Amino acid sequence: MIKQLTLTALAAFTLGSALAADNDGWKSLFNGNDLTGWKSNEEVPGCFTVENGLLKVSGGRAHLFYVGENGEAKFQSFELKLKVKTTAGSNSGVYIHTKYQDKGWPDAGYECQVNSTHTDPKKTGSLYGVINILALLEGQKEPEGGKHIKVPLAPSKDDEWFDYHIKVEGKHITLKVNGETTVDFTEPEGWDPAKELKNMPGRKLAEGTIALQGHDPKSTVFYKDIFIKPIP
Repeated sequence: MIKQLTLTALAAFTLGSALAADNDGWKSLFNGNDLTGWKSNEEVPGCFTVENGLLKVSGGRAHLFYVGENGEAKFQSFELKLKVKTTAGSNSGVYIHTKYQDKGWPDAGYECQVNSTHTDPKKTGSLYGVINILALLEGQKEPEGGKHIKVPLAPSKDDEWFDYHIKVEGKHITLKVNGETTVDFTEPEGWDPAKELKNMPGRKLAEGTIALQGHDPKSTVFYKDIFIKPIP
């Protein structure tokens, strides 16, 4: 009996240690039940809903900001991982180092693009406007501003979940889609986005929160398994 109890305790300890290791330092931002900890600017009411454990974004332009328990969530250096699924012709994005605003495209921070087949040529894995993963449709011209990396297709596919890994460490931003690096960008000393980019003066690292984008009435995108891990 004592031996059996010892083995049971050892198994429980091993399992507990494995779970602790798996979750070491990672915090869930989405509970799968409701939007606790998040705040929508309601530019389009009802754009963000929870359906079958998934965060659904659909209906038009609006933004959902992570505010945390005290309404003042901020991050500087961190890793963010989440799963995303686009549908045909949809467009969305994940903002970093941003802050709540009532309407319009967020002025502060960077956008990590979510777009598999929308007509915007800047596809999933782009650091929007800064380093653009371009899949141009026939007859489309390259957009102005930023660095362009041309690809035949987006690194994500509609109706398939993909892993998005976003890392900010100091002035260094890395984006990965399904484990493949799409962006490796270090904000240069003296970076002035008002001069370097077109109509994006707020593209600068400081500190801020995470936001999810609703883009247009025809876009429907799903999110789940949203976790963040601060880097000391």
